[in-house]
Amino acid sequence: MEYGLIGGALGHSYSKLIHEQLCGYPYELCPLPAEADARAFLRARAFKAVNVTIPYKRLALECCDEADPRAAAIGAVNTLVNRGGRLFGYNTDYDGFSYLARAHGVNFSGRTVLVLGTGGTSRTVTEAAKAGGAKEVLYASRAGGPGTLDYSRAAARQEVQVVVNTSPAGMYPEVESCLLDPAAFPQLEAVLDVVYNPFKTELVQRAGELGVTAAGGLEMLVAQAVYAARLFTGQEIPEKCIDPVFRSIWADRANIVLVGMPSSGKTTIGRMLAKALDKRFVDLDTEIERASGQSVPSIFETQGEAGFRRWEQRVAGRFAKESGQVLSCGGGVVKTAANVRALRRNGVVLFIDRPVEKLRVGGSRPLSTDREALERMAAQRGPLYRAAADITVDNSGEPFARAAAAAKEAICAYFGIERP
Repeated sequence: MEYGLIGGALGHSYSKLIHEQLCGYPYELCPLPAEADARAFLRARAFKAVNVTIPYKRLALECCDEADPRAAAIGAVNTLVNRGGRLFGYNTDYDGFSYLARAHGVNFSGRTVLVLGTGGTSRTVTEAAKAGGAKEVLYASRAGGPGTLDYSRAAARQEVQVVVNTSPAGMYPEVESCLLDPAAFPQLEAVLDVVYNPFKTELVQRAGELGVTAAGGLEMLVAQAVYAARLFTGQEIPEKCIDPVFRSIWADRANIVLVGMPSSGKTTIGRMLAKALDKRFVDLDTEIERASGQSVPSIFETQGEAGFRRWEQRVAGRFAKESGQVLSCGGGVVKTAANVRALRRNGVVLFIDRPVEKLRVGGSRPLSTDREALERMAAQRGPLYRAAADITVDNSGEPFARAAAAAKEAICAYFGIERP
């Protein structure tokens, strides 16, 4: 192997995509489930350079012939370069995290910073926060301990202004996990989360709802890859490469979630978008039927709307965890707040807005049996669609291909990428 990534489990890593976009060299993912495997790999030194992720960053430092002073101070190495059989260790997570903070205008100077988690990345964040002039850095973990708060005690520290999650909480597949509620901190200015899958963890979503600056870890991942690639190749790769690669990866892996009234065109437009954007198309009503073994009308008949909503929440949550999809949702998906939260973790919500007079009545839609019922439904759900939506696309005309083209342009503008 020339270049790549080693770690315990790498099934959902974006590092291969990032490095190959940046520099074009082959980049391999090399999972090493046991520490003995990692030690053997590092002893063999059969690589030019590798990145190192959980749980081997301390081991990588131990195996270095020479470590950069910052990496040594942090106590963790995430980038190893083989120069003539000697291993040189660096910590580009520090640079990546510093970039993430700068990109979102997070100011550590004079602030009280609460770091969630006590692993290697917490020390990286501590070094960056102190270099930025932090007044105090507090630590929290589940068990607490000397110099560390448990989460209930951490939530009582109302002077906290910046929260940084360095723990795996909220990471795929346990995406609903959240160690504390950011609403506990009345002086809170910013929340940063090093987790990048999902794009918006529960912690980041809650912080965003409070109106404070909040960002996940994908930009950090891309930034540290740029700094690592400089060490890999000896080339001065500019920082200006970070944002376009970040946006490209985000746009490629994000879900596009279509919401709107029954017969508004979600399925038709969704299939067109999936083809245009090279994403998998998923119709959630079809998946509900597959999971339940019943048709949607049959579920309503035998289990009522409440039964259907339970199936909907279960299936929506399952598909919302994954990425690279166009999800066409049933018209009432926005009635359940948990659905909207789940779908937004990895997704951009697109509201297909079609005038009620152009919607079809009846058919296989149990709640739109007549025009009056449809109008009442539109009045009730309209505010929910708008509140959930990141993008709204008008579909008042014909054919639906026009709305699909408009949706594609709006999606590209949202991600800040060129239209493919």
